[in-house]
Amino acid sequence: MQHNHHNPLPDSADGVWHRLRLVDALARPDVPVPADALASLVVQQGQVVWLGPVDALPPMYAGLPRHDAAGLLATPGLVDCHTHLVYGGQRAHEFAMRLEGASYEEIARAGGGIVSSVTATRMASEEALLASAQARLQSLLDEGLCAIEIKSGYGLALEHERKQLRVARRLAQTCGVTVRTTFLGAHALPPEFAGRSQAYIDLVCQEMLPALHAEGLVDAVDVFCERIAFSLAETEQVFEAATRLGLPVKLHAEQLSDMGGVQLAARYGALSCDHIEHVSAAGVAAMAQAGSVAVLLPGAFYFLRDTQLPPIAALRAAGVPMAVSTDHNPGTSPTLSLLLMAHMACTLFRLTVPEALAGITTHAARALGLQGSHGLLASGRPAHFVLWSQAEAAQLVYWLGHRPVHTIVRQGRIARRGR
Repeated sequence: MQHNHHNPLPDSADGVWHRLRLVDALARPDVPVPADALASLVVQQGQVVWLGPVDALPPMYAGLPRHDAAGLLATPGLVDCHTHLVYGGQRAHEFAMRLEGASYEEIARAGGGIVSSVTATRMASEEALLASAQARLQSLLDEGLCAIEIKSGYGLALEHERKQLRVARRLAQTCGVTVRTTFLGAHALPPEFAGRSQAYIDLVCQEMLPALHAEGLVDAVDVFCERIAFSLAETEQVFEAATRLGLPVKLHAEQLSDMGGVQLAARYGALSCDHIEHVSAAGVAAMAQAGSVAVLLPGAFYFLRDTQLPPIAALRAAGVPMAVSTDHNPGTSPTLSLLLMAHMACTLFRLTVPEALAGITTHAARALGLQGSHGLLASGRPAHFVLWSQAEAAQLVYWLGHRPVHTIVRQGRIARRGR
């Protein structure tokens, strides 16, 4: 085996990361690290090649450049597995109207709701969408994000859904971050199809999805299955179209009522079922059987002042992995902090600290089909990790609105260097 000892590029993370404090369950060391012992992690050519106790570092790595972590906490890079990051406009005025007593229906009649974001997204150029989304993404990146899912669903017409997905692909390039794209054409009924939902679903299945897939813009397919959105039968048509193209599916399910969407999604081997405040016992069992991840979205729960908690104890008892995400969107979750969502998953949903941290790393990666490359510190994977200026894991979710990030390594490069 050849080992390069020449000096790496200035922002390369290659070398020995020395004296790290690992978080149990988020790391898989090559040699077990005793409790309270510090670890070393070796990066070569952007890949983690060894992880274990400081005093067990193999001699062949001794000559590599050293990065001293001085006892800082190390976790995998964060993963945001459910976002609507690319859109035009914003909806703060609707927030203000709601606070003055307006109902959702009144806001919708005034041109608000998803339709207002659709109008603004259709009017925006691709460059304008890129600029606004990049500014939002930067906030997440600054906190330690290494992978993100970005959905379409504010275009609701082929050219505008394409525009959103193209921006998502460009963000991966310009920001050096892993982006998974999700086609959410079945997000809402566009105004021009009012009263003709089957005609719109036909367009989604027969024209939009095949065209966007052929252009390499789609990694997964999602549907908003709800009384105010699309029915079970319509959802199944979209899942059938996705399956024919070999694309994985996920579902906005059981947010406002129990539609049985989770069982349908599980039948199609869904990567994840998201929101799920109203999921039934049968839905939980179906997810456990299918291996689907439950994606918890405490930001939307909080913003909508929801009172129906997702059945955390049932999910836990059934062994369903629980991810936590921002659900960043202009209508119901205008947040740009995964750490804040982890905190809220603990306070609102009663997750434990280990569950919340796995929720924004390991299980979030699984919800995107990225469990082989993200969400865990282990050798044989690309170097995506974060050093935190905290001594214990509980501090990462204990703080409210604090960003304790010290150093970020993303795609084998040092994206931020702690002072």
